[in-house]
This record gives sequence, structure tokens and C-alpha cells, in this order.
Amino acid sequence: MLKLLLAEDVRIVRGALVALLEIEHDLTVVAEVESGDRIVPVALEKRPDVAIIDIDLPVMDGLTAAQELHQKVPTCRSLILTGLGRPGTLRRALAASVSGFLLKDTPADRLATAVREVAAGGRVIDPQLALTAWDVGENPLTQREIQVLRLAAKGAEPPEIAASLHVSPGTVRNYLSKIVVKLNARNRVDAIRIATEAGWC
Repeated sequence: MLKLLLAEDVRIVRGALVALLEIEHDLTVVAEVESGDRIVPVALEKRPDVAIIDIDLPVMDGLTAAQELHQKVPTCRSLILTGLGRPGTLRRALAASVSGFLLKDTPADRLATAVREVAAGGRVIDPQLALTAWDVGENPLTQREIQVLRLAAKGAEPPEIAASLHVSPGTVRNYLSKIVVKLNARNRVDAIRIATEAGWC
């Protein structure tokens, strides 16, 4: 019997996933959590074989939690189940050492099969998303540029971003100008749109 941990903050979605997984004769959900920060402590206690993790979790996002899980509970494999089907998100998931990446509209039988494959040491990736990621290419932004763009996407102005990152407002404006050029965007708003759609910020 494969033991599963399910990390999903929307209660109705979590309940539906538990019901679908428990139908399978060889799968059992031993733990459910609503936030990313609970994944590792619960995994250390319950020792699941596979953690099914949503990306967009409160307190700690699913990818950060998956990376921490890989380090602290290496016997537990992680499978990302998300509605965020963006190429950059897939690349970040692979960098976080996840074993699987599926979209939430995946058929129930495919999810169960993916859980078994991941538990057996395989890697499962949504095929359409893998092709899209191949076409989109690498993220051209540096880590600092991503930080700046994420803060700008939340509505922060250059002085606020500068205070948050401990740099000058002029430096922030330079970063924003470089970002616009690198992404071949019309302006800052367009750069945020391009980066968000690609899953880069």
C-alpha cells in the first residue's frame, strides 16, 4: 500500500482528491495539509511514499516546500499537481527535484498511475507542458531581476522595491529597464505579463 500526503489549500478540491485516490486499492492518504510549511513536519511524522503538492499554497509555496521535502525526507517523492501550466513553472519544479508535474485537469486514472510511477522512482511530466517548455526556452532574467519584477508585479514602486532589496531607486529603475529590453516588452506592465505567462516570476 502506497502512503500519500496531500497538500492542497482549497478544502473542496482536497476532499475530492482524497476521495479519488482512496478508490484505488493500493493507495491511501495518510495526511492532508493546507499550507506549505506543514508538509515537511507532517512528512517526518507520517513517512509517506509520495507527497502530492499544489504550487500555490499559503505560508510557503509548493515548490519551496517540495525542495525542502527532498532534502529532509529523501524517501518521499513529490508530485506537483497544479492549475499553473506555465513552462517556467515546470522548469522551477524540476530544479526543485520534484518527480512529477501534472495539471489539475488530468484524468483521475492518470493521476493514480502517475503516483505509482513516481513512487517506483520514475518521473512523470504533463506531455503538452513539456513540449511548451521546450519551445519557450530558458528564463533570460537574473535572480535579482526576478526579485525586482516580482515586487513590481505586486504593485511596488521603485522606491519601495529599493528599500526592500537594500539598493537605490536608480538601481531598481536600471533593473526594470534591462528587464523590459530582455523580454522585448513594451513597458513594465508588458514585461510582468510576459514573465508571468512564461512562469518566470
